[in-house]
Amino acid sequence: MSLGASRLLGFAFANADLLVEVGTDGRIALAIGASEIVSGAAEGELKGKAWSDFVSPDDLPMLDALFDGLEDGTRAGPVIARLAKPKDGKERAVSLAALRLPGNGGAVSCVLSAAAAESAPKAGELHDREAFEEMALQLLKTAKSGGTELELAMLDMAGLEAARQKASPADRAALDRRLTGALRAEAYGGAAATALGDERFALVRARGEAMGALVQRVTKLVQAATPQPIKPTAEAIPLQGDGDRQAVRALRYCLDSFLREGPGAATPTNLSEALSLSLERTLDEVGALGQAIRNKEFKLVFQPVISLGTGGLHHYETLVRFGDQGSPFPMIRMAEEMDLIEALDVAILERSLEVLSKRPGLKLAVNVSGRTIASSDFIERACELIHGHPKARGRLMFELTESSALDDLKLADRHLTALRNEGCEICLDDFGAGAASLAYLQQLKLDVLKIDGRYIRDLQQGGREATFVKHLVSMCKELGIRTLAEMVETDEAEAAVRDAGVDFAQGWLYGRATDEPVWSPPRREEPASQDGQVALRPSMRR
Repeated sequence: MSLGASRLLGFAFANADLLVEVGTDGRIALAIGASEIVSGAAEGELKGKAWSDFVSPDDLPMLDALFDGLEDGTRAGPVIARLAKPKDGKERAVSLAALRLPGNGGAVSCVLSAAAAESAPKAGELHDREAFEEMALQLLKTAKSGGTELELAMLDMAGLEAARQKASPADRAALDRRLTGALRAEAYGGAAATALGDERFALVRARGEAMGALVQRVTKLVQAATPQPIKPTAEAIPLQGDGDRQAVRALRYCLDSFLREGPGAATPTNLSEALSLSLERTLDEVGALGQAIRNKEFKLVFQPVISLGTGGLHHYETLVRFGDQGSPFPMIRMAEEMDLIEALDVAILERSLEVLSKRPGLKLAVNVSGRTIASSDFIERACELIHGHPKARGRLMFELTESSALDDLKLADRHLTALRNEGCEICLDDFGAGAASLAYLQQLKLDVLKIDGRYIRDLQQGGREATFVKHLVSMCKELGIRTLAEMVETDEAEAAVRDAGVDFAQGWLYGRATDEPVWSPPRREEPASQDGQVALRPSMRR
């Protein structure tokens, strides 16, 4: 039976708003459909246009990876991608699926449908762990009702960190963009992917394809960005269930186990088995965590924070490590979920005061969780410890994490005021992410505000994030609050935060966390000064 061209178009437009063909020269060879509605430009304007000028540069690496992974006769997607802003300046996004048709000269056929721009991941990024878990569970719910079969794929990118360390800053950034694009291209909707650690990643994708094919595509795409050998391996677990609280526990068990043990460990065959194993492990680990807190069996490592006014060292942020684990995320979350976080915060405060007694020239900042700061017992204990170390007065800062929302801001402010009365300063951590809001600035008396790193990464690109940061810094100055930018990793990022008026900065540009608070100034035209402050905190970051 033969089908006319008009009937074929009918079938195509039943599933899309716009048909686009991208030639091997990287230009749009054909555009048919509701072009102005979808892209803001007429069909004639699109023909001959460079594909790289049609889509957002933030999502181009993902789409490049999607196209590069196509063999003749194979399709990929749909994924959500932003388009480059047209003349009208309206932000647009599309749901895109692609096919490399055999005998079509290597061109890629794309079907595009209008999508909400806010449904796309944050520019050029993978989702953070919390957002990924929430997305995975939502996909689990919709998949059950829609009959879609999904799986959780977990990848170990052996050799990736070594390749990053040997690369120049520009090559490292290019490698990271390539990897992010490759993972998003494999993920369901181009969004459901996250980094678990430096070399371990997870994504949700449709079931039905062998994991070896995914590994081959990712290897091909990432290896093209570095001469260093990278050897990915992958495991998969079917995602089946109702997306309820038990599914959350099972999903976290799978992610935490892969982060901790890597490939080759006993992988659950499904979420039900993962849930049973999770309950068994939780009982064992809660006891072990409680013992580690009581005996202070954890290590503190120090990352420098720089004063942008002097160019010198201002303080260190101290990250907590348990045993041989690289990331403290699973243990910190367990401490919060099992009501052990207050005990951990007290133990770190005690260790911090020990550091103060040995290093009289330092000022330490100890981080406490939102749950802990609401506890009258903690405030009483903290004041007792400070009284027992009178030399620490005026040299101690508390950083308030916002991983848990503060239900009673008036109570929190009274508790923070009690600490301020002991000569301590107060810093609000990661503003702009999670629970923190402008209400915190209104009702809490603060000395320092740390701006979440996601905004700092986007600051260099201008747009809404840059406007947000600049207005936030201006408002803080009016309130007498100093600002700190985290995740400053390039000279360009430093220049952007300086231009925004930020007071302090931290990130890999100035150094990674080390076992001792010893910092050597980077080679700059002007020598850096040092005013000897150290920040200590049970961070979940790098």
